[in-house]
Amino acid sequence: MKILKIVSISLVVIYIGIVALFESLLGYYQPSDENTSIVITTYNSDQEARDRVVSRIDSEANLYVAANHWPRAWYRRALSNPNVEVTFKGKKNLYLAIPVDGIEHDRVNKDRALPLRFRILTGFPPRYFLRLEPQTEN
Repeated sequence: MKILKIVSISLVVIYIGIVALFESLLGYYQPSDENTSIVITTYNSDQEARDRVVSRIDSEANLYVAANHWPRAWYRRALSNPNVEVTFKGKKNLYLAIPVDGIEHDRVNKDRALPLRFRILTGFPPRYFLRLEPQTEN
């Protein structure tokens, strides 16, 4: 029984290490695809800008981004200050980031489902979406 407990704890520690390594490498390299990746610029309370590469999700003529990972400071900043900038194919525009829940969340999640392999490597984080509404400069 003791050996089973040691093996189980070891496997959990190894899995947590794999998830931490995978998430760290994604954060460091921020892989991008010219056609699907955007750079979202969020601002903290001191108006310091931070950029993050995220995947663009188009669903029913709306633009969304998802927090798919455990590290999600950019998402928390967008919630506290929903005025964000988005750069796509070299063009920068202003948006209002609106949290999505309920039926809309379920629809977008279904439209852009994550493969099981990815969910395993990221440690099954909860998934949150922001709808990006275009803003005009004043």
